[in-house]
Amino acid sequence: MNNFFIVRHGSFSHMLAEEITIGMRVRYPRTGTTGNILRIEERKGATFAELDANGLLYRIDHLIPASGTAKKITPIRDDAQQRIAQEREFAAGSGLQEALKNIDQSCEGGG
Repeated sequence: MNNFFIVRHGSFSHMLAEEITIGMRVRYPRTGTTGNILRIEERKGATFAELDANGLLYRIDHLIPASGTAKKITPIRDDAQQRIAQEREFAAGSGLQEALKNIDQSCEGGG
């Protein structure tokens, strides 16, 4: 059930936490972060939603309903593992050896 209330403010429509649902697609307009709500919790009188995009909590009244297709988000760990694999491949291949041939082993600090 996707019942929620919207307050119009400027060019954005902010959501108020009456009845929002887990799985609802929302966007945080300040950064453009878009994601689906994973969980909802109350803290010090404010309602927050955790987004699947980054695992961060956002105040419900700062979120707006999102539409369109979701942008694929690659977790940082996957990016790091891919980068490490690329670096290892470069170090093991001829690219590193070619780069090392073109240096004269001097240290020029300049100054």
